[in-house]
Amino acid sequence: MDVSVEHVAAATKERLMSLDALRGFDMFWIIGGGEVLAALAKVHPNRFTLALESQLEHVQWAGVHFEDLIYPLFLFIIGVVLPFSLARRHARGQRLGSLYLHSLLRSLALVLLGSIPGGLLSFKHWPFMGGVLAHVGLCYFFAVPFVIHLQWRTRAAIVSGFLILYWLASILVPVPGYGAGVFTEEGSLASWIDGQFISGHLWNEGPASTPSGVCIILWGSLAGEWLRSSRSGRRKAAGLALLGLAAVIAGTLWSLSFPMIKRVVWSSSYVTYACGWSLLLLALFYWVIDVQGFRKWAFFFVVIGMNAITIYFLQSIVDFDEIGKLFVQGIREHSGVLQPLVLPLGGLALKWLLLWFLYRHRIFFRL
Repeated sequence: MDVSVEHVAAATKERLMSLDALRGFDMFWIIGGGEVLAALAKVHPNRFTLALESQLEHVQWAGVHFEDLIYPLFLFIIGVVLPFSLARRHARGQRLGSLYLHSLLRSLALVLLGSIPGGLLSFKHWPFMGGVLAHVGLCYFFAVPFVIHLQWRTRAAIVSGFLILYWLASILVPVPGYGAGVFTEEGSLASWIDGQFISGHLWNEGPASTPSGVCIILWGSLAGEWLRSSRSGRRKAAGLALLGLAAVIAGTLWSLSFPMIKRVVWSSSYVTYACGWSLLLLALFYWVIDVQGFRKWAFFFVVIGMNAITIYFLQSIVDFDEIGKLFVQGIREHSGVLQPLVLPLGGLALKWLLLWFLYRHRIFFRL
């Protein structure tokens, strides 16, 4: 969510710039950064650029590419922010009813925004076909009560328990016509569950993936609690990095029994692996920006991160690439072998300049 994050350290309030930068880094790939780097394979195809292009595409079924880690990172950051946001609202004297109303309105706004590009009345199985924003809204809504009412140990136990039970159910519960432990698009337990809601059509973010999305937000909330603690910055960064490394290893080993699958399934191994990388990235950004104080380089990402939901929604209804052609088509015609890079760069630059304009004028659209 586009929420300003404040950290109370000693008697002063210190903004965690690393969270805005990490959110911007994540959104960078969504709004065109991936397309720009993938175009390098067309400019100069070689082993490295082709491997890079492959990593910037989703895996069709089992396995994980870099592209498959982008959305979980966004959910994870929402979770990191939650303890800060709730603590700030408690400090303002907001009661429980106000907190619930606030989360409900946010969730509804996200579901509606996610549904607008396809037409609100066109969905036969709304809101599951409302895309990523609708899925974010659902996951956020179900995650908030856990963060409000439960201590971090209880949340950690719930996440671990769900992921283990989901794994056991997937390998033991027979799917009609396929049996138990089948991990194909048609035969997996999650695919069958989605089919009960969405007439057999498989969607990347549907009913079966929502509990796993909630778990990712709760993973993030645990990291947020750690960052809010009174420990030193170095210890916080080290703790995040160690837990992240352990999660990456655990997810990799778990995949031997329960393959890493994002599409539809959002398997336990995939969730664990994705949260591990999210923790490692959070540790890196926090260490470099907030602990070591190297901030200037992060400005590019902060501009994006401060209006992440804004640009995600706008690019679904505005064709920035076509608008960008008006400015860079002439350059493209005279750029020789670099032609494949020009149009993606133009679209990305146009989006960033719009966000920079909003940032400079302190215009932040927050839900």
